[in-house]
Amino acid sequence: MAPPPIRLLLADVDGTLVTQDKVLTDRAVAAVAKLRQAGILFAITSGRPPRGMSMLINPLELSTPIAAFNGGVFVRPDMSVIEQRTIPDDVTPTVIEVLGTHGVDVWVYRGADWFIRDRQGPHVARETWTVKFDSTVIESFASVSDGVAKIVGVSDDYDAVQKAVDAVREHFGDHVSAARSQPYYADVTNPHANKGEVVRYLSKTYEIPPQEIATIGDQPNDVLMFAHSGLSIAMGNASHDVQEAARRVTTSNEDEGFANAVERFILP
Repeated sequence: MAPPPIRLLLADVDGTLVTQDKVLTDRAVAAVAKLRQAGILFAITSGRPPRGMSMLINPLELSTPIAAFNGGVFVRPDMSVIEQRTIPDDVTPTVIEVLGTHGVDVWVYRGADWFIRDRQGPHVARETWTVKFDSTVIESFASVSDGVAKIVGVSDDYDAVQKAVDAVREHFGDHVSAARSQPYYADVTNPHANKGEVVRYLSKTYEIPPQEIATIGDQPNDVLMFAHSGLSIAMGNASHDVQEAARRVTTSNEDEGFANAVERFILP
């Protein structure tokens, strides 16, 4: 029996939809236009804040809800908030403390703001260039620990990042969601803010069964959305474990992996 047709594609952004230099290629834009012509919905999700995805809205003509912070905040294309899932206020200070004990820098995202303690810290300049807005430097996170959408542990010591993720999971159990969104980022969000929940949200919103949804991504935090969709596609630049978790593997994001996946696996 043939699998059901795909009616919605949910894509991760960094490492998937854009190149390593954060470029949205002409072929990627054309692939999304072909999906639209075929009547297939297209949506994006990312660990980025909402404003950090605003530059994708016009070229891709997005009409679906945008799932920022891995599903911590859903916004419309005009950036108005549909729904927000924040980290419990009583948990935030301890999460920051646990991350700090593993020697990683800490960033805090709340509302439209991005708070850091060191402008010269690892990946701050790169992230500023990627999301196209500036961080706010503060001495202590105590004043901004309520209503937090995402906490990030940042380090170029990838083992330290993984240990930080493991420590947060062990310490907080299902009170938060913790996963690596990049080898150097440990993302901590509300327990219902993960990419698996994004698939469920879109499935319910558009009344599309999960088996008629396709997902594509490259990082460990994308595996949860793979598990909730009928067709899962890993990027060629994904790790072996992430590729093993997907039903299909496309080329890398440096070799038009997104466009190739759309043309090969999704379009009828």
